[in-house]
Amino acid sequence: MKYLEKKLAEFAHLVHRAKTCSLCASELSYPPRPILSLAERTKVLIISQAPGLTAHKNYIPFIDPSGTRLRQWLGVDKETFYKPELFSIMPMGFCFPGYKNGADAPPMKICAPTWHESLLNFVKPELTILIGRYAQQYYLPQYKTLTEAIKIEHEKFIALPHPSGRNNRWLAKNPWFETQTVPTLQKTVAALIA
Repeated sequence: MKYLEKKLAEFAHLVHRAKTCSLCASELSYPPRPILSLAERTKVLIISQAPGLTAHKNYIPFIDPSGTRLRQWLGVDKETFYKPELFSIMPMGFCFPGYKNGADAPPMKICAPTWHESLLNFVKPELTILIGRYAQQYYLPQYKTLTEAIKIEHEKFIALPHPSGRNNRWLAKNPWFETQTVPTLQKTVAALIA
């Protein structure tokens, strides 16, 4: 029992350190506000891009229209989505990176190499969902494009496009995603969280 308590305390301490990280404060246009939601034993781990401004202001991941679309793709409601024992969220960049060329800037490059491996030593998901190109390039670099990674079945990963409205053109060009990939994803998720 003491071993389990020690491991839980180590995990809580690590999550606290990640949530109070300010390594890239000098490079951010907004104050650092790391947003992640983790449970040691989670069914699904979502590795996303970086929080947007709405998430930054509310201190809640995926609280914007992209979150609504993501939950539709997963086939879950808000209440279920925000239970870390079911869905843990660990972005590539923990803080809102600001804007670049009229869109959200890329995730800060320091977060994933600094935090992911140590957090994944504790978080043991049954399924990991990689959202967007940055997560796919980091975890499935063997694929030249995100589209290629989405089309191929992986043992422990599912790759998805970012659910942002900026990807509406990609979704229109790839109707198979919503007719084939999404229903399969919903069945997989439903079986895991049942």
